[in-house]
Amino acid sequence: MLAAESNVTEAPTALLANAVLRRRLVTAACLLSVFMVAIEVTIVSTAMPTIVAQLDRFQIFSWVFAAYILTSAVTAPVYGRLADLYGRKRVYYVGATLFLIGSALCGFANSMVLLIAFRTIQGAGAGALQPLTITILGDVYSAQERARVQAWQSGVWGLAAIIGPVLGAFIVEHMPWALVFWINIPVGILTLAMLALFFDESPVRREHRVDYLGSILLMLGVGAVLMAIVQADDLPGWLIGALAAGGTAALALLVVHERRAREPIVPFALWRARSVTASNLGGLCIGGVLMCTTVFLPTYVQGVLGRSATVAGMTLAAQTIAWTVGSVTAARVMAYTSFARAGAAGGAVLIVGCAILVLADRSSGLSWVASGATIVGLGMGLCNTTFLVACQSEVGWGDRGGAVSSNIFLRSIGMSLGAALGGALVNFSIARHAPGAGDAVRQILTPETRAGLDMQVLTQVSEAIAQGLNQVYVVAGALAAGALISALCLPAGLSLHSTPKR
Repeated sequence: MLAAESNVTEAPTALLANAVLRRRLVTAACLLSVFMVAIEVTIVSTAMPTIVAQLDRFQIFSWVFAAYILTSAVTAPVYGRLADLYGRKRVYYVGATLFLIGSALCGFANSMVLLIAFRTIQGAGAGALQPLTITILGDVYSAQERARVQAWQSGVWGLAAIIGPVLGAFIVEHMPWALVFWINIPVGILTLAMLALFFDESPVRREHRVDYLGSILLMLGVGAVLMAIVQADDLPGWLIGALAAGGTAALALLVVHERRAREPIVPFALWRARSVTASNLGGLCIGGVLMCTTVFLPTYVQGVLGRSATVAGMTLAAQTIAWTVGSVTAARVMAYTSFARAGAAGGAVLIVGCAILVLADRSSGLSWVASGATIVGLGMGLCNTTFLVACQSEVGWGDRGGAVSSNIFLRSIGMSLGAALGGALVNFSIARHAPGAGDAVRQILTPETRAGLDMQVLTQVSEAIAQGLNQVYVVAGALAAGALISALCLPAGLSLHSTPKR
């Protein structure tokens, strides 16, 4: 009798231990996925000046980032909605596989145009990685635990911030730069294997009708409008007008169509929740701040201050580590106060960091630029974590993928606009203050070729880049103010401990 009672007691205990172990392994797989996305950002940003020096075409280098971000932005809502309809696992597989194929192709690019094309493929897969990773973790952890889990993810970003820039600088200085893109392939394969083995989900099995028309209208509309905005200086006026008009028309048709769709790809009803709207607008703003600072930080360090790729990588690492600190701090702040206060603190810190960067000039030195970038990283961690947790606070399982992906979608739109606008401002400054200096711009980005430039040309080009980046940081400051306003618009009483479910 005692043996039978012991067996009954041990069985539930063993099942519970197994469930805990599987949840930990799923968490590990998700954190690997986060690492894959994070190191992609840090390692490519560090290596980009050297890649530009080899492939040339500096005037279009920002499209290496903009193309990736644009395609990931327009596909994120589609992946998020499909995950709500068909489950997270199979949709994640599709996106991750496409991302790995694009990563492999990037390493074979022998021109800037091909690299941009392959980054487009990579971005089309990346649209699934971050939103579905956050959604999966949101499924397996409670609302009160999500801030802590988000801090773990930021810890992974911090690890990538240390590894990515240093590894990126080492690769471009001693090895073929193709390894910058191939480094993610084994990580992605391991992530897919772990999710296949340990992540079991039970989505409600019912007949679905995929909103293909909505997906097409979304991608065409957003893609055309963004193309018109970011290529305004390079495309003829009639084509810009056609893109803007066509994109606007597609988005208008999308709104009409989605109101009638049985299972809309863009659930506009979610935007009725104030937390979703404010979080998404905040995400848009911090996305622009991120790209206006991160993408052009190595260019400032190497092109203006004349430092090496290794120094640029370490400066970028400091910013991302500060992001991790900010995210952990946000988790603690949200445990004791509201989302609005946590986000507002982050917005205020962002403004301070951007102000320091605006005041930087060629005589400021590396420490001044690094301190501004680090403070921006701290503010990004506070804001990003708060907005991601807040946007999930009033939705249930069936809408969580849509809520998270819409937040990341708006942040990606902000990133795309920030990268393209920043590139346009820098190019305009070079054209105005250093006309005809195309090859000198390429040479100034590496110490070896920089040493061979005439001092007058070196000073002229460095000053032109510095003035362009100063304007970029002014734009970042305005966007930081937008993030602060968005945070203040979050419901005042909404927190981890008072999260009503829709």
